Amino acid sequence: MDELVRAYIKSMRLAPGLNTQRIFAAWDACSGAAPFTLRRFFRSGTLYITVSSSVVRNQLYFQRDLLVEKMNAWLSGDALFTEDNRSVGYIRNLVLK
Repeated sequence: MDELVRAYIKSMRLAPGLNTQRIFAAWDACSGAAPFTLRRFFRSGTLYITVSSSVVRNQLYFQRDLLVEKMNAWLSGDALFTEDNRSVGYIRNLVLK
């Protein structure tokens, strides 16, 4: 069944959109800043996050590298995240606005 779902996702070209949604879910799960998050955008390995509180943004700024590691670890354990997708893969950089 696992292989069938992966084949369906690949054949219907759903992987980039699904991967992006899984990345946003990883942000919510790992950062703890979901209530303060206004906007999310992912492009070319960079996750752009707009946060409503400057205090929260400052605290997250110093934890950027740790957050990227935690989110990538979370994504590697996610069954729906396709690792071999060229357009939307793992997070390499985090930009807080």
